[in-house]
Amino acid sequence: MSKEDKKNKKNKKNCGTKKGLMLAFGFTTLGARVISAVSLAAIALSFCSIKKESTVFNECVQEIRKSGQTPSAAVRFCNGG
Repeated sequence: MSKEDKKNKKNKKNCGTKKGLMLAFGFTTLGARVISAVSLAAIALSFCSIKKESTVFNECVQEIRKSGQTPSAAVRFCNGG
């Protein structure tokens, strides 16, 4: 075997190791992006429930205000206090 053949075999071994590392890095990156996307979707869904809750709270305050209460008393009542 010549020196050149030995170098080619050594380079092929190094290439295989690097290929495996790059594949692992790609899967890790893909997994992180999937987790990030799921987290953002969960945050977006929680904003929908907050919007509904604020609508109900505002309706409560308006209803109490119609009965002649001050705004601060209406807010206190709707907060449960």
